[in-house]
Amino acid sequence: MNNPVTGFSKLSKEEKINWIAKEYFSTPSEAILLLKNYWNSDEKIQKLHDEFIENTITNFYIPLGVAPNFLINGKYCTIPMAIEESSVVAAASNSSKFWSTRGGFKATVVNTEKIGQVHFIFKGDVSKLQLFFAQTKAKFYEQTESITKKMQKRGGGILDIVLQDKTNLLPDYFQLHATFETKDSMGANFINSCLEQFARILKEESLAYNLFTETEKNLQVIMSILSNYVPNCIVRAEVSCPIEALAEKHITNPQEFAERFVQAVQIAEVEPFRAVTHNKGIMNGVDAVVLATGNDFRAVEAGIHAYAAKSGQYSSLSHAKIENGIFTFWLEIPLALGTVGGLTSLHPLVKLSLEMLENPSAKELMQVVAVAGLAQNFAALRSLTTTGIQDGHMKMHLNNILNQFDANDNERILIRKHFKHHAVSHSGVVELIENLRK
Repeated sequence: MNNPVTGFSKLSKEEKINWIAKEYFSTPSEAILLLKNYWNSDEKIQKLHDEFIENTITNFYIPLGVAPNFLINGKYCTIPMAIEESSVVAAASNSSKFWSTRGGFKATVVNTEKIGQVHFIFKGDVSKLQLFFAQTKAKFYEQTESITKKMQKRGGGILDIVLQDKTNLLPDYFQLHATFETKDSMGANFINSCLEQFARILKEESLAYNLFTETEKNLQVIMSILSNYVPNCIVRAEVSCPIEALAEKHITNPQEFAERFVQAVQIAEVEPFRAVTHNKGIMNGVDAVVLATGNDFRAVEAGIHAYAAKSGQYSSLSHAKIENGIFTFWLEIPLALGTVGGLTSLHPLVKLSLEMLENPSAKELMQVVAVAGLAQNFAALRSLTTTGIQDGHMKMHLNNILNQFDANDNERILIRKHFKHHAVSHSGVVELIENLRK
């Protein structure tokens, strides 16, 4: 790029594409063709996608797969998963099959409280600020009724507002710390609207408060925003069965397997280097369902990883134990999800995914997502403590390598036949392709 572009956002999509192709690609026509090949042939759907974000030039596709036969709280469901990583959907499906004959998954929503904060600076007498808040608190509820009215009809709304002194962290730093119930919506817009109203009330009322000095009246609101850390919006998922019931093709000694499995989890509980990879496996399942159902997987990731470090050291999100001959494996994670609002009513595949899940409530979706994470983690740990993870993963990855080298149909047949009896590795596949082509 030789010169910056001005007024880019005002260009049409065609003009944006033409500029990018000309500016960055040696063969602009090929770049333009590639971008247009990923447009949806249905103009109405394409227009919908174009308006989700700014400066849209094309669609970036991620496969949408399904993991069937999940028995959750006594009911079967098929879980939609949007993800590009090989073996994730297969692993989830294997876990669902394994546990469907051993009692299935049990999931419980522990709490659904969400959080928002008004961050402000107050220079003055803290006791006067506390008295001011106590006398003003009712107004925060009263003057947000126009915002909360509909949410209250659905059983949600503002749960509480507290003044928090954070001056031990930063000089003169305070918060209005508010908790919310948003029912089936994720509630980001609702919460932020309430918080901005709180900030306005806080500022206006402080200016009129006659016990404040002029300095104290000059209260500075820094920002008002929801928190994606929701440690009181928790869902638990678990599986359990007698140790002997764990027996299967790759588990010939159930007692030994259970003990190794528990030890593997314990390592992730105490060793952050292992915990990060361990939890990444959980998020393979979680993110795939969150994305398929139109929820904010970045917010979910941030909140869950903060929760994993709540003790001061990053640790495993899942836990396992053997007690009285019973093997139990479980996780508890914070999940702020919605099934109404946002993309849930706009994106055609999100609507399809939610319909596939029989239009769940936010609580029901929390349970499904947590189960997907636990299933993924079980599959990974079962492989790690038995056959090793690379064998199954690389076999699933074989297609990607074949596509990378444009293998023809005959080459694919011969290569797949060869690797039925040999470990798959990238170098091994490349060497075989080269030999076949000689």
